[in-house]
Amino acid sequence: MNRYDCIIIGSGPAGISAALYTVRAGLSTLILSGEDSSLHAAETIDNYYGFTDGVGGRELHQKGVDQALRLGGNLQNSEVVRISWGDSATEVHTPEAVYTGDAILLATGSARVKPVGLDLSAFEGRGVSYCAVCDGFFYRGKRVAVLGEGAYARTEAHDLKPLAAQVTVLTNGVSPLVAMDGIAVCEKPVVRIEEGENGRLGAVVFADDSVLEVDGLFVAIGRASAADFARSAGVMTNTSGILVDERMATNLPGVFAAGDCTGGPFQVAVAVGQGAVAGLAMIARVRAQKSNSSPSPK
Repeated sequence: MNRYDCIIIGSGPAGISAALYTVRAGLSTLILSGEDSSLHAAETIDNYYGFTDGVGGRELHQKGVDQALRLGGNLQNSEVVRISWGDSATEVHTPEAVYTGDAILLATGSARVKPVGLDLSAFEGRGVSYCAVCDGFFYRGKRVAVLGEGAYARTEAHDLKPLAAQVTVLTNGVSPLVAMDGIAVCEKPVVRIEEGENGRLGAVVFADDSVLEVDGLFVAIGRASAADFARSAGVMTNTSGILVDERMATNLPGVFAAGDCTGGPFQVAVAVGQGAVAGLAMIARVRAQKSNSSPSPK
């Protein structure tokens, strides 16, 4: 089954907390987890309620996951590359399948991976982009490159292919982690980007001094973050993260966000609390949808 009442993207404290509520409410809940939680990097957490002697981040994370699974949640280790609107529900795309849900929670954290040792800031908004769906339109008939090596980069490249005159994936010295399906790939290490006409990005320079002239560079390193999904789907964001109301709802009906992706303070307790609020709001959303779609009694 690829349709669920609730789809939660991320298995950290916010995502799992929300799942505990939606599953207990009897809603079919899919949790998509594409990478280790940031909790795994915490050796000991001393400021979380109920653990007198502290608790290891990995242990706390696993306890939450086990609890959600015991209650009936469906956890799948799969990378999400995009969310989009379907005919009657929101679609969540992974390399393996497309899932649809009436309520979606973005809870993948806040980190946007940027290339180490490569300063792109001078050209952000002037040739450097982080969203092909958002900005691909502006590069119709132009030369673009995608910086990345995994499924996220492949998805961005395929989104750009019908628009751009030339698309090249730059893996920055790394062998591609997935097949690029007809997209040109360059594995040379990138050392810098250079200015072209009108102060915009003009070229990518490699370690062997060769040059690739481009009009746009789309950064898609590692996995897409919640903010990446948000921007591609039209969810409003600011410099702190995804904008939500008091119910953790975004500006798009049925799409919620919780945890670090909504801005600080970056604390486990805050993420768990936001996840609980989002979970309750998702329950209300799904029940209202089902009630509205039920036939009227005769």
